[in-house]
Amino acid sequence: MIKLLVVDDSAFMRMAIAKMLQNDPQIEVVGEANNGEVAVQMAERLRPNVITMDVEMPVVNGLQAVQRIMKSVPCPIIMVSSLTTKSAEVTIKALEMGAVDFIAKSSSFVQLDIVKIEKELQEKIYYWAKHPLHQHLARTKRRPPLRSIQPVSIQNKRKPAMAVDFVVIGVSTGGPRTILELLQCMGQLSCPVVIAQHMPKEFTPGFAEHLASATGLDVVEGYHGMALSPGQVVIAPGGVDSQVRRPFENHFALDVRKHDQSPIHPSADLLFQSSARICESPVAVVLTGMGDDGSKGAVDFAQRNYPVLVQEPETCVVDGMPGSAITAGVVSEVLEVSQIALQLKRWCGEHQMAQTQSIKAN
Repeated sequence: MIKLLVVDDSAFMRMAIAKMLQNDPQIEVVGEANNGEVAVQMAERLRPNVITMDVEMPVVNGLQAVQRIMKSVPCPIIMVSSLTTKSAEVTIKALEMGAVDFIAKSSSFVQLDIVKIEKELQEKIYYWAKHPLHQHLARTKRRPPLRSIQPVSIQNKRKPAMAVDFVVIGVSTGGPRTILELLQCMGQLSCPVVIAQHMPKEFTPGFAEHLASATGLDVVEGYHGMALSPGQVVIAPGGVDSQVRRPFENHFALDVRKHDQSPIHPSADLLFQSSARICESPVAVVLTGMGDDGSKGAVDFAQRNYPVLVQEPETCVVDGMPGSAITAGVVSEVLEVSQIALQLKRWCGEHQMAQTQSIKAN
């Protein structure tokens, strides 16, 4: 039996979540809290397997409650966030502080919204109940050896044949904290970087602003027709898909539109496939996340002998996306996040240095 603690200042929302799960014999709502202070007390007393946490609450808000629970009785916490700028910002901070996942709900919480959330909520409760937080914490703190950890399927440790002209990144669950670590270690590259992070459209503007503030890099949310410049990090807008196009030589731009064949938006597969077609020397990176998004795009990279870097599954919050790419046999290197950052920096830096020396020599 999965013990669930529901935390929300809205009595209606607490009732709605309980009602969603009442017919599931494997989930029991063991407690309901109307603010973060009560949530901390109930978490310590009831020791739930999973907690759903509201963002904005009186007395002690969701962010403060996450900090206290993670310090006293660590437990998988799923943030239930309204689709507002303020809630998105707090949710992103909560994910960096230890919350494992989030679910976005509209402010009106209409019937269609309830149906969508019910399925998503059940899936995430089951996943995190089966993956206790002590395992998750051990995995994210563990560091593999300095050498690349390569599965048997890796036959060709592919490297860029020429100057790297583009980096594309696919990431989902666990992304906010992982992307922050990657960018901090990586610094500014000599080519554009586009990141497909699975998020609602209301979240990606705040995510980009947060990363820009935390790293000092030029991180922005993308838009249709946007020119992609060297050194820039672009967060693909949520709810739609971003692809790379090349209007003319030495000029990249972003094509933003929703593609119905993709079940997830923004789609890492579509981003990868477009860059493999358009760019001359791209690098793809697959980071933590549920599902298999990015694997099909990585196949296109492998067929063209372009490198695909994948996060070491043992260091992922969820290893679905990296694991799928590894299983597909299209990965050129498996590394932990700081090693991926250093590899990208090395590849771009080496080519940039060579170009600079060539210019000086002439």
